[in-house]
Amino acid sequence: MALKLPKPISVAAIDAGSNAFRLIIASVRSTDEWEIVESVRAPVRLGHSAFTSGKFDRKTLRDATTAFREFRKLMDRHGVFAYRAVATSAAREARNGHVLLERIRHQARINLEIISGDEEARLVRLATLRALRNSEPPRFILDLGGGSLELNELRRGVLRGSVGLPLGTVRLMEAFHAQGAIHEHTANDIRLHVLTVLRSVLANRPKSSTALAVACGGNAETLAMLASGPRAGGMGTLNPRLLRERLWRILQLDVDGRIRAFGVRRDRAEVMGVAAIVLDTVAQWLRLRQMITPRVGVREGLLHELAAAQMVPAMPDADQRKEAQVLLAGAESFACRLRCDLKHAEQVRLLAVQLFDKLWAYHHLNFDSRTILEAASILHDSGELINRKGHHRHGEYLVWNAKIAGLRGWAKNMTACLIRYHNKNSQPSTTHKAFASLDPAHRKTTRILSGILRLAERLESDHRQAIARLSVEGGPRDIRIHVELRNNSRLDLAGIERRARLLEQELNLRLSFQRVQVVEKVRVA
Repeated sequence: MALKLPKPISVAAIDAGSNAFRLIIASVRSTDEWEIVESVRAPVRLGHSAFTSGKFDRKTLRDATTAFREFRKLMDRHGVFAYRAVATSAAREARNGHVLLERIRHQARINLEIISGDEEARLVRLATLRALRNSEPPRFILDLGGGSLELNELRRGVLRGSVGLPLGTVRLMEAFHAQGAIHEHTANDIRLHVLTVLRSVLANRPKSSTALAVACGGNAETLAMLASGPRAGGMGTLNPRLLRERLWRILQLDVDGRIRAFGVRRDRAEVMGVAAIVLDTVAQWLRLRQMITPRVGVREGLLHELAAAQMVPAMPDADQRKEAQVLLAGAESFACRLRCDLKHAEQVRLLAVQLFDKLWAYHHLNFDSRTILEAASILHDSGELINRKGHHRHGEYLVWNAKIAGLRGWAKNMTACLIRYHNKNSQPSTTHKAFASLDPAHRKTTRILSGILRLAERLESDHRQAIARLSVEGGPRDIRIHVELRNNSRLDLAGIERRARLLEQELNLRLSFQRVQVVEKVRVA
């Protein structure tokens, strides 16, 4: 069940793409419910000259600043509570991108950030998977913009690879001087270039034509209206075979001819010929029969995250923080007396807290529950002092009967339960005295926290502190947890899915896991 806010709030998402700027303002009521109250597109082409000269010209900077000032007026009019504004490919490559950011910050009072290609692809994936949450997950997600083609490959909804290709429509239009009607020789040159890039990055070309694909971006949406296939899951589709048949009609028309024939805006008419070549070539290379066009992109991904960010737990007051410090200090003191591996316990605590925080939108537990989870993480191996075999039961007994500062009443009973249930061999049951002593609400909380602790402990089962951090994407029910490993660390993910079953059952989620190797920078004195 989605958490609802006491009253709706307004949030805004701005995507400063290479071909145009887009602003969406939404009234948010819950994690899954909002209403679009304003949607504006400004035809500012950041990619103009940026891909050929490597910098923004004066007119582009002036037009961009004017557009953002108008965005600020709209945001103020709607009382926007939170926003995120991002710039993509053109801003990444322009040497004077910092000038754009400073002008917008000073003149429009908007903090614009230049995001990486990986972040751009992640936001598109987030929006796409949420749009297709009631359908089969796609094999490929394509996002064709003005500066790049972001290509994501997934297996059963789990990301297998993501790459940003320099095949954006504005970039290719300027590089091949294809501003109007496109001659056959020029079209063949563009197609050959696209194929060369695809072959260089996609060694494993799909063998069958059954792969489900999604195409995002304004160009894909426009071309889907000209070469539409049967609707899929209530969404429009682009038929690659029809696109191929109608390709030369699109290319033979100049910009004014495309405006008259297809009823599109001028800036769209200028690039749609190049877009048709790119999507046709990619569809042939990937052997695609159909591409779903869900009409979402970076801005919808931003909007989803902004909405979710408002659904956060209330900050603890001073008394709660003080009580938590006393409890955690008492738990650590008791763990020291029982000669627990404190490095391992601390790593389990950190992983458990990350899982608790990143999945908060699904469990909605309070700060006291978070503190109990931390205490149980510190004490989860306390029973090993008696016997490693059955240490989860010994640990439950020790904590239940110990005097630990700050731990008493139902909180002590719940902590003892978590220590018992962190081991997969013991399931929550009313035949256990500590669990039976809890009321129904606390039993539900115990099952959720046990699932989190069980998963955190399995991720740190080798006692090597190999995991740098966890990150979460996806939703609303299919969640991917990226396990980011430290330099040269390895982790066997076999069995982790089984340890996640209790948490999946309690939160009605499907969890999947993926390793991500991160290189941590070494600070030189």
